[in-house]
Amino acid sequence: MVLTCGIDEAGKGCIIGPLVMAGIIVDDKGIEQLKGIGVKDSKLLSAAERDELFGKIAGIVKSYKILMASPSEIDNAVNSSDGMNLNWLEAHKAAEILNFLKPDSAIIDCPSPNIGAYRQYLMNLVSNKRMTAIVEHKADINWAACSAASILAKVTRDGEIEKIKADVGDDFGSGYLHDPKTVAFFEKNFELYPDIFRKSWTPYRDRVFAKAQRKLGDF
Repeated sequence: MVLTCGIDEAGKGCIIGPLVMAGIIVDDKGIEQLKGIGVKDSKLLSAAERDELFGKIAGIVKSYKILMASPSEIDNAVNSSDGMNLNWLEAHKAAEILNFLKPDSAIIDCPSPNIGAYRQYLMNLVSNKRMTAIVEHKADINWAACSAASILAKVTRDGEIEKIKADVGDDFGSGYLHDPKTVAFFEKNFELYPDIFRKSWTPYRDRVFAKAQRKLGDF
């Protein structure tokens, strides 16, 4: 029986909240069951559909692992001077999932434009060097195991966003800067709630710089 792991992430590009990575491990029968319940890329499903599928996926797979990278952990990677970056941080999280689940084969959605370099970096971190690894863009669309992982990641991240909204007492939308509600909240509260924002992101840095320039202009 071949055990396959699918890995995907949610929240890479947002300015508020964590990056979430999820991995599932499943056998061939389980993959067919995942297809049968209608798993697909989480972005193609409604929130209600994702919530319903989360429980069904958990009941089908052999095991799963969900990891989060906080805004501060992401900032440390982006600002690192030792070669770390956001893509390599994802690789470390993916390797942690693989080393926990111990699959025979894995399908990983690739965050890097250089698939070969990402695959090599990832495999250097994986304990089982004989594991078969497929690393590709849009794996969450093409492979049921990755689709299932994308749903677990997205539901988990959405839950974390709701917790942050409750903590700050404001509905700031999705946490992405293409969302007008997020933009309005960010511009008003980037200093009030610094821990929820990715301060290494250019928009955050630009906002801090602009405020500093205004203060200098007061003298």
